[in-house]
Amino acid sequence: MKGIDIEAIHNRRISPPVALGSYPASDVTFLLKDLSDVSLERGTAEREEAIQSGVHYSEMLPVEYQPTEQYIELFHETLQLTAKKVALAVAVVSEMIVARRGTANTVLVSLARAGTPIGVLIKRYILEKYGADLPHYSISIIRGKGIDENAVLYMLQQHGRDAELQFIDGWTGKGAIRQVLIEACESMHKKYGITLNDDLAVLADPGHCSGTYGTREDYLIPSACLNSTVSGLMSRTVLRDDLIGAEEFHGAKFYKEWLDSDLSNVFVEAITPYFAEVAAEALAQAAGMLEHPPEITWQGLADIRSIQDTFGIDNINLVKPGVGETTRVLLRRVPWRILVDRLDNPNLRHILLLAEDRGVPVEVYPGLTYSCCGIIKPLKGESE
Repeated sequence: MKGIDIEAIHNRRISPPVALGSYPASDVTFLLKDLSDVSLERGTAEREEAIQSGVHYSEMLPVEYQPTEQYIELFHETLQLTAKKVALAVAVVSEMIVARRGTANTVLVSLARAGTPIGVLIKRYILEKYGADLPHYSISIIRGKGIDENAVLYMLQQHGRDAELQFIDGWTGKGAIRQVLIEACESMHKKYGITLNDDLAVLADPGHCSGTYGTREDYLIPSACLNSTVSGLMSRTVLRDDLIGAEEFHGAKFYKEWLDSDLSNVFVEAITPYFAEVAAEALAQAAGMLEHPPEITWQGLADIRSIQDTFGIDNINLVKPGVGETTRVLLRRVPWRILVDRLDNPNLRHILLLAEDRGVPVEVYPGLTYSCCGIIKPLKGESE
């Protein structure tokens, strides 16, 4: 990191982090302001109207979806069926990170909140395989507002100017957060002289917009099934001027009241036992990808343009491609319809269950790059 304004970084008096989340402290540190006592939730319809009327999505929170017993059973079943597959993807990504960055100065930086469970798994794999206990933080990044600069500066204060920040997320959709990260890294360079690597490590990259991934298959990562109860009981991140001061981190709520139904550590503990079994295959896959770097084509965006044309949708933010994003639409937005590549796709069982529960039509869309795509009901204005 050449040209860093060290004085500007160290003179920034950033409020220190507080203990948050249901993960062991050894797994992750959340660089987030605790807003647990603030009333931020709005009902789905009210929030949707506000978002499409111009209120930024980060200024409020959705009411967390309370899954049915049948849905929780499906989560456990899916976790059992895919644990080894997820472990392999985690291992491939971890091996690529270690090969490219080493372990001496690497800091794992999960993008809250979908990135957090993946970051925990990557930290666990690298510790088990290489004996390196890498620092792992979870920080906020928000489309339309950027990355939490105080969180980035705090990490550099703690780990020095040579720290290699490796950003981590769960999956890619159309690549919106990847683009925000690229812009955020450029902004940090202009403001502070900090040169950050905008590489985003993900388990699944169906959008073809990351060079560090476990697979490009659009499959169900079990952590995408749920909200806070698989992400350390943390809410989405919040950024509002009346709540977040100039020297504070972006905010979030810690839903302590749901500790009894928390599955965050269940998810992690189901996958880690497979690490040793998949390590050799992961090393070989990672070596192949490092020798022949995968092309970043942003291929998924072409799908989105086609869907926009077909359904007459002007606002690209209303189209949410991929299993993970479609799940989010069904859990916390007002879905209009769900497009699928085929109805017998095994990755879509929870999607079909949620769609039936909410009365949302599902239709086959031939030639879809992704397994599925969620379309939010158009009202007016901008969207999340």
